[in-house]
Amino acid sequence: MPEGLPIDFDQPLNGTMAAYTQQVVICTGQRDWESRIEDDGKGQSWGELVRGLKKLMGRGGRYADPFNNVLVSNSSFPSSSSTSTASAFLFPGFKYIPSISVNVSEEQNAQTDLATFVQAFLLPEQLNPMQDSLPESKRAKLTRKPELESSFPGAIDIQYSPVVLICGHGGRDMRCGVMAPVLEKEFSRVLRARGFSSAGGDGNTADSPEHAHIGLISHVGGHKYAGNVIVYIPPGMKAGGSPHPLAGKGIWYGRVEPKHVQGIIDETIMSGRVVLDHFRGGIDRNGDILRV
Repeated sequence: MPEGLPIDFDQPLNGTMAAYTQQVVICTGQRDWESRIEDDGKGQSWGELVRGLKKLMGRGGRYADPFNNVLVSNSSFPSSSSTSTASAFLFPGFKYIPSISVNVSEEQNAQTDLATFVQAFLLPEQLNPMQDSLPESKRAKLTRKPELESSFPGAIDIQYSPVVLICGHGGRDMRCGVMAPVLEKEFSRVLRARGFSSAGGDGNTADSPEHAHIGLISHVGGHKYAGNVIVYIPPGMKAGGSPHPLAGKGIWYGRVEPKHVQGIIDETIMSGRVVLDHFRGGIDRNGDILRV
């Protein structure tokens, strides 16, 4: 590890994952980013997507909601070649959206701009009971509108491909920057040995039982627990021919070293068991937080 940046082996990991409702994993084609991801990707559609989401959902934004914490992450997955649209994965929604307009219109009813994406996929289906006193118009504005999903006909449901996200944000903290490439290589090696004919982030396959997505992502909190790994198990995945016990869930692990990768793959991805020694937290398909 870099001098002066030790790994914290003392604090218990369980409960160190910050609660969130969804993670937007933006495809940038880069393997590292500026410390503040909204400062990166100037003139590129993926950078505009980051900034647009922060503008719409961040403090003071049109859809700001303290009870709807959407985690926005950059990833190394290949980016869109368009200058006006970007691509992203959604978890635990388990979707890949290949074309998202990055235009943020000041008009509330603009056709298919970034606000359409937010309303279709990122707002909560039900508001927190503490928001019952809000005016009905405000409540309606902050509630998801699933009928708008039809504005994204290219969206793909991730049913079978497991997803491994590794924090590799060296521009933020070199502990993850050093650890991530080594973990990425080991996850790819072991997953291929376990029967996944393609394991990585080449962008050629969105969903297949033979493919596993492996990508580097930006800061998710807890660099002192590097390596930080998130494993998303898709809802249609099987374990030994039976329904996967962790189907539709995301499991966060910390203090992961290359020697731990085989165990995480065999236990969590292949068998559906949580490795408690590395468990930071988890999320289910409904956005509820998992604790053990």
